[in-house]
Amino acid sequence: MIVRLSQKLAKKIKAGPLSDMPLHENPYADWSGHLFTADRTRYIILTNTASLYSCVMYGRGVTDDSTFVKRALSAIREFMADDGQQFVYQRFIVPASGTVRFAKALNRSVTGSMNDLVTHARRWLCEEDLSPHDVGFRLNRLPMSALKYSNPRKTLRSLIDHASPCNDLTRK
Repeated sequence: MIVRLSQKLAKKIKAGPLSDMPLHENPYADWSGHLFTADRTRYIILTNTASLYSCVMYGRGVTDDSTFVKRALSAIREFMADDGQQFVYQRFIVPASGTVRFAKALNRSVTGSMNDLVTHARRWLCEEDLSPHDVGFRLNRLPMSALKYSNPRKTLRSLIDHASPCNDLTRK
């Protein structure tokens, strides 16, 4: 599994120098993370790099890489289960999560899309007083230009369609 960290998040969890890595051959096992603040509270957004499917978790108490990995996988699991995506998590993410490698952001498109998602998340957390969990559901319904105006939830589901019969998941 690859987790791509923003510089701010890498510094917080003391991840050390990050390397460039291509998209993981299993697009479900490639996630990007970014630390942001909303109303003086720290949050971490976790975004599937290929689909922009996201969840938000509290950043408090995440001070090292092992705590980050445990909390991130737990947040992804809980969110996906509540969103009806438990099969995807169990079938495609769990097997890849035995080894987690940190890397730099994949490209500007993903970084820019995550910045847009953070802007929306910040507004919903501050102005509408939504929980981080509820913010994730709203984020995944947003049409995104990087996805040709599809939404992240639909795009995540469509990644299954790109799987070969032997489950060698690759991106088009």
